[in-house]
Parts: sequence; C-alpha cells; structure tokens
Amino acid sequence: MAGKRNIFEEISQAGVAPVVQGGMIAARGTGARGAIRVWMMLLFLLVVVMIMVGGLTRLTDSGLSITEWNLVTGVLPPLNAADWAAEFAKYQAIPEFQLQNTAMTLDEFKTIYYWEWGHRFLGRFIGLVWAAGFAWFWLRKQIPAGWTGRLLLLGALGGLQGGIGWWMVSSGLVGTRVDVVSWKLATHLGLAFVILGFIAWYVFLLRRSEADLLQARRVREGRLFGMTTGLMHFAFLQIILGALVAGIDAGRYFPTWPLMNGSFFPADAFYVPGRPAWTAIYENAGLVQFIHRMSGYGLFAFGIVLWLRGRQSVHGTTRMAFHAVMGMLVVQMVLGVATVLHLAQVHIALTHQVGAVVLWVLIIRARHLAQYPMAGSIRKGTA
Repeated sequence: MAGKRNIFEEISQAGVAPVVQGGMIAARGTGARGAIRVWMMLLFLLVVVMIMVGGLTRLTDSGLSITEWNLVTGVLPPLNAADWAAEFAKYQAIPEFQLQNTAMTLDEFKTIYYWEWGHRFLGRFIGLVWAAGFAWFWLRKQIPAGWTGRLLLLGALGGLQGGIGWWMVSSGLVGTRVDVVSWKLATHLGLAFVILGFIAWYVFLLRRSEADLLQARRVREGRLFGMTTGLMHFAFLQIILGALVAGIDAGRYFPTWPLMNGSFFPADAFYVPGRPAWTAIYENAGLVQFIHRMSGYGLFAFGIVLWLRGRQSVHGTTRMAFHAVMGMLVVQMVLGVATVLHLAQVHIALTHQVGAVVLWVLIIRARHLAQYPMAGSIRKGTA
C-alpha cells in the first residue's frame, strides 16, 4: 500500500494547467471582416450611383439610345465619325426615333447615347469590383465562415440584373412603343433595391463580431423586428409603384395636390387605348399616380405606428434609428408632393429617388437594430 503523499509533492507534480477553450463562435473562422466590410461599402456606393444614373437615364429619355447588348465590344463608345453614324442609324430604325424624335440631330443623339453608355459601363464596373473582391478574399481564404454563399448571392443577383436590363430595353425597340414596358422597368429598379438592401444588411452585420451578434440576438425585440420587416416590404412596394409612375411619365400629369385636377379619383382611370381595362394598373397615368399616392399615405401612416412602437425600445440606439426613419418619411413625402407639383422636373424627381434610397437603408438599419440591439450605457444616457 502506497504511503500518504506529501501535500507539497502534489502541488509540484500538478502538471500544466488546462487551456481554456473558446466557444464555437470564437472557433469559427472570422476572416477579414473589416476589409470585406470596406469592399461591401464600396459596392454599396457604386450601386447607389448606378440607381441615380439609371434614374437620369430614364428622366432624359436616353434608355433606348443603344439598341444592342454587346457585353464586351460595348465597353467602348463610338470613337470616330463612322462609328457614330452607324449607331445613329440603328437608333433611327426604332419606334422612338420614328414616332417621337424625328428632328433629333447627331449631336443630340450623342447626349442621350452617353447617358445610356455610362449606365451600362457602370454596371460592368460594379461586376468587375465584385468579381475582383471575391476572388481576392476567396484565394486568400479570408472569407468568414458562412459568408461565401452570401457573397456569391450578390454576384448572381448582379448578373441577373444585367439580363433584366436588356430584357427591359428590348421591350422598347419593337412595335409602336417609344418607351420600355413600365412593369419591366419596375422589375429592373426593384432588383436594384434588393441588391442594395442585401449589401446594407451585410455592412451592418460585418460591423460587429459573430459573438457580439449572438449575444445581441438574445435580447432581440421580436415584435418590433416583425413590424419593421412589414414596413420594409411596404416601402419596397412603394418603390415599385414609383417605378411604374416613372415608366409612363405619370408624374408629369395631375400637377395638383391633394386632389388630382380637382378630383379625388382621376377621370378615365381605366381607359387605355386599344388595351384591356386591367392594363390601366400600369399604363394609365391617372390610375398609376393615384395608386402611388394612396400607397404613400398608407406607408406614412404605418410609419407613424411603427415609430410610436420603436420609441418605446429600451435601447437608445434603436430608438434613434426609428426617429431617423420617421424623419425621412416626412422628408420623402414632402419630396413626393413637390415632384408632382413641379411636373417631375429632373432635379426634383432625382432628389425624390435619392430620398427613396435613404429611406430604404434607414428602414433596414432600424430592422437590424431591432434584431441585434446595441447595448448602451446608463451612465452615458444611451441605454
């Protein structure tokens, strides 16, 4: 039988202390979250510029100036007189020129051509920035765990957007149309806002660590998150309706508010020459603008209800986020009325579109903070 061990012997032979292991979140590859966030912010800014250039392209009636989709050879604009003459001849063969712009000169054509070329070039550049960034982080194995699919999704949506862009443009090159089909324009703009929304969400997620997000989610405000998700969907619907208004220049009709030329509901709202009555939903200027107005009122009312709920949040940062949403809703509604009263002049209409982008991002930010609240400090008054 072994003798009793000395207490000092036990301590001296205790061995190496066990290493404390981190949790599963800490063990996952964190990757280059900061650098990827910067890349996402660059993509975000480029997509915003793309939306603005697209809006100007529509407002200046430039979208049909390039009648072909040459993904590679279309990178460069015409470089000599012969090339310009060839492009102008192609434009002269489509309905927009033959029915609306027969007096257009070559110099005037160059102006609208450069708007559309700039829009397409920017789309190619965004695709290049995405591809270069993804390849860089993927080859260096710096993509955080669980993020490869998210980043690939952005690339897939970008490629889809290019195809939808040509699908939209080609709809205005045939028959007797002098513009693209409005609901195809709405699809194109809607996908742009979807892409922008994903990028914004990713930027907000990458700002914080996985562990921080996991801890924050334990105190999520589920009801507030659900209501904000509803407002986000409502705002998206309003954006689509705004695209329908832009697609048929409906903003240049009924320059009165709150009534529409003296009436609550526009006359001949369901009349579309040679088309079924149901097509008035996206082809009758009066009905399209009326629906956009009513949807705007509904969105504003829902926003007030959500703001009253959001200002009760126990988190100061979350409360401020909902104050920002409510403030932007007021600004956007004022811009909408101004756009109507000024017959959708380019600078006002474009400002209204910028307002839609700002409001969209602020709603997504408020939704993020309802899902992942940021802890405040009672001492600093930010709790």
